[in-house]
Amino acid sequence: MSVWHGDQHKRKLTGGKKRPYRKKRRFERGSFPTETLLGDPARKISRRRGGNVKVRVLSDKFACVTNPATGKTEKTEILRVVKNPANVDYDRRGVITKGAIIETSMGLARVTSRPGQNGVINAVLIGKE
Repeated sequence: MSVWHGDQHKRKLTGGKKRPYRKKRRFERGSFPTETLLGDPARKISRRRGGNVKVRVLSDKFACVTNPATGKTEKTEILRVVKNPANVDYDRRGVITKGAIIETSMGLARVTSRPGQNGVINAVLIGKE
């Protein structure tokens, strides 16, 4: 069972019910979120609408970290997930999403990419908190 992004289950602006005039369509189908974890590199490629391809990071242990002071970007190893403000459960389980704070060999960094959507983990160094 997949996620469905149709609007036939909603109500009208007036509060009346919408009666289904057709069944579900394939283009209204969604997908479950990819919860990127720390581990051996693993990616999943899925076909999207229009023949496009979406690369999802299932797990990875490297991140491209940019130092804003020098402007240089390096591929560094992720040591641990410090905090994930997106979700308390993600914080506990160590899921990497956009905005998550990770500890790398260069220091603390905030994830700026969407690993479950972009297929890469990019981060920017932050000061000591």
